[in-house]
Amino acid sequence: MKRSVLACLAGLLTWAVVVTVINRVLRLSLPNYIAAEHTLQFTLGMKWARLLMAIVTSLVAGAVTHWISPSSRWAPSIVGSVVFAMFVPAHIALWSKFPVWYHLTFLLTIIPAVLVGALLPPHRNEDVSEVYSAQR
Repeated sequence: MKRSVLACLAGLLTWAVVVTVINRVLRLSLPNYIAAEHTLQFTLGMKWARLLMAIVTSLVAGAVTHWISPSSRWAPSIVGSVVFAMFVPAHIALWSKFPVWYHLTFLLTIIPAVLVGALLPPHRNEDVSEVYSAQR
């Protein structure tokens, strides 16, 4: 149980950190992105970049959640649901600022992306595993 709670907290923290890092990359790499953030006047490319950012972030959060508690079936669902619940009020408040497809794409991909991230196999470096095994 403690491991599942820790996994949920780590998944949520991961979501916050990864989205912050990717958003900074967007600020540095997309011309006029910072100005668009202030006015919410994003170009179509910027909107898609933001949606991709949310999906990638959710995948990573799901993977971290599962990595910490691989036996928990519910931890990734909880992380996805909490992130979804955090963003519903924001999207309702900003409903008129963005097209409906943007809101629906963002909101309807959060939970599935976290769940898919939890299904991703952990990266294993076979060479390191073999060396470690040989030293024992």
